[in-house]
Amino acid sequence: MDMAKRVAVIGAGSSGLTSIKCCLDEGLEPVCFESSDDIGGLWRFKEKPEADRCSIYRSVIVNTSKEMMCYSDFPVPDHYPNFMHNSMIVQYFKLYAEHFNLLKHIYFQTTVRSVRQRPDFSDSGQWDVVTVDRDGQEETHVFDGVLVCAGHYTQPIKPLSDFTGIDTFPGTIIHSWEYKDPDPYLGKRVVVVGIGNSGGDIAVELSRACEKTFLSTRKGAWVIGRMVGRGLPLDMTMVRRVRDLIYGLLPRALLNWFGERSLNQRHDHKLYGLQPAHRLLDQRTIINDDLPGRILVGKLVMKPNVQKFQGSTVVFDDGTVEEKIDAVILCTGYDYRFPFLPASLNSGSDGDMKLYRRVFPPSLERPTLAIMGLLQTKGPIMPAVELQARWATRVIAGLNHLPPAEKMDKIIEKDIQANLKSYPCPKLAALQVDYIPYLDTIAKEVGVCPNIAWLLLRDPAVGLRVFFGPCTPYQFRLSGPGHWRGARQAILTQWDRVAKPMKTRPIPEPSSFSLFFWLGLSGGAAVIFALMAMQKKIPLFLNID
Repeated sequence: MDMAKRVAVIGAGSSGLTSIKCCLDEGLEPVCFESSDDIGGLWRFKEKPEADRCSIYRSVIVNTSKEMMCYSDFPVPDHYPNFMHNSMIVQYFKLYAEHFNLLKHIYFQTTVRSVRQRPDFSDSGQWDVVTVDRDGQEETHVFDGVLVCAGHYTQPIKPLSDFTGIDTFPGTIIHSWEYKDPDPYLGKRVVVVGIGNSGGDIAVELSRACEKTFLSTRKGAWVIGRMVGRGLPLDMTMVRRVRDLIYGLLPRALLNWFGERSLNQRHDHKLYGLQPAHRLLDQRTIINDDLPGRILVGKLVMKPNVQKFQGSTVVFDDGTVEEKIDAVILCTGYDYRFPFLPASLNSGSDGDMKLYRRVFPPSLERPTLAIMGLLQTKGPIMPAVELQARWATRVIAGLNHLPPAEKMDKIIEKDIQANLKSYPCPKLAALQVDYIPYLDTIAKEVGVCPNIAWLLLRDPAVGLRVFFGPCTPYQFRLSGPGHWRGARQAILTQWDRVAKPMKTRPIPEPSSFSLFFWLGLSGGAAVIFALMAMQKKIPLFLNID
């Protein structure tokens, strides 16, 4: 027997863990290098940020619900809340790692210094991977494949040069990457710059501790909460195949009008100072349950873009001035880079890493290196990354094949062009994918895309839920490589797991007797009322002639 191909997995966060499992599923030998001392990646809170690593604030709660973001063959425990705190996400990762026995494949406190093609790469497809362990010992390994799962929220963008007079500001200036909790800002006046999800969260949190919080935005944003009708999770209601189909048939202008009208019924975005320049479907919405409420009570004040600083005074583009500002928090996004990879892979427009289907660099002679999770979408990232890993491991194992480089380049350019209208920066446009179409595209490569018509005929109970219900990850385990026997039951019981954590207080159901009694009583009253009304009218009818 041939020895199993060895695959280096760089990082043990949400992408790394599923990549290890996918390697094992395809008969590969994974060796995972994790620079920290535990699994969890982005979701592990640390008191102090560490260079070249993801960093989150203490209160972070995920914006996607547990049924939508879970691994496709391992549902989140039913008693976990629908939207989990970062600590619970790490707990879920540990359950996943223990269940599939993944920890034995991880080398902790080991940093990858470089990944380079071997001299015979065109024939072998192999890589030299140089690592440094906790004792500073450097070692070179040979691998048949590499899966990069290092995350892309590691390089904060701090555009200080954009702000005139910033050097005169006497207060503190940090990026959201450095922010941990509101305690240092108690009773102070703070300006938050940028209205992404982090900017909204941090501004809301500060508004409960600060004397005054100002949220500065250049473009505004459409804001929606985590729950929608009847208090159900937003993504389970919105991310559905039938909705995608209907949206594809209707004019985009009509969809924008209807969606914006619906959001403005909750809170008028123009009145609240949130109205963006772009239409609803052109860019991602901001998910925040509390932002409008904090504006309503006056603790959070919306502001346009910062024009300049004059000491502790901030002047905004509309000419308004706020004095005695103590701190500025920049929620201005992230760049990404993988310094351990060959510079030749950063070959895309505007410095983007050119990737076929956001996974494979087409410039490589042999497709034995893949990038996991380097994408942005209007939906949970983890199911997309898991499918990427299932596909990448099959390609490395030789079970799937990629098209010629020329064809991959054309597809990449086509995808970028489609997004340039909404995202003028090519590097940002390249990251964007449409959620369900992207999942299906990768799933077809793996051979696990659900056949809706066949499901409706063979198993209507599941078929109806797959088409009309939420696009939960279990759909991609119903058949094909990696088939999971529990997928059908997971789909049938997904709403039970939504309800479970909220059923903490028994609510008595009305007895059938009392229900029928009141129905009968109200029905009888209606009949009597109708007869009385008829009695008044009958004489009129009798005396017509």
